[in-house]
Amino acid sequence: MSTTNKIQAKSGRDIARYNAREGAILTNERLRSVTNKIGESYNKVKLSLTTMHERYETSKGERNILQRYATLKRMIKDVVQLDAQYWRLLEIPKQELHEQVNVYVLRACAALEKASETRTAEGGKGHAAKNHEEEAKDRDAKARFDGVSTQDIEAENEQLINDLYRLLKKYSNLKNIVHELNVAYVDTKSYPVIPRYTMLKEMIKDVFRDPNYMEVCHEEVG
Repeated sequence: MSTTNKIQAKSGRDIARYNAREGAILTNERLRSVTNKIGESYNKVKLSLTTMHERYETSKGERNILQRYATLKRMIKDVVQLDAQYWRLLEIPKQELHEQVNVYVLRACAALEKASETRTAEGGKGHAAKNHEEEAKDRDAKARFDGVSTQDIEAENEQLINDLYRLLKKYSNLKNIVHELNVAYVDTKSYPVIPRYTMLKEMIKDVFRDPNYMEVCHEEVG
């Protein structure tokens, strides 16, 4: 191989390594950003459910059925408004039956990024502010990955994908609990006070007995 060809081959390998590294860094930033966004919605849903749990336990000391009935209604309404006011929580796509974890997570990232761009545009954030944010992210990324190998970044990405996948599943499960509670609550509105009082109690206790709630109810809220 001639000297010129050797130089060209080395240059090609350097470009490929650079592109692989930049791609790994970009993926890392996307995963971290989406994890933060999902974490905010997840904590919001979880806090609403655990707060309802605490309020329900406190309400047991109320001996007046009508007073407690009113309390149960209020605590349920405080939770189900997250479902009724859908814009307060992030919507995530469902995983296809045979979709691999990494493919699903990156698809969810793309969907949430698109939704975030739409919300930003509707919120009226200017280009200057957005550019400032991007520049700050670039500086942070450069400092964070300085001296870190591409292989190590890719290994971290694998862990981030697995962590985000678990978070997406937990968030989706809690969001579904809130939705089912909202549907059940609306269905009870036609019943008289006494039977409805019993139904509200059972609805709340069903939430507490749900395995998806039991799995996370003792976690610290981030």
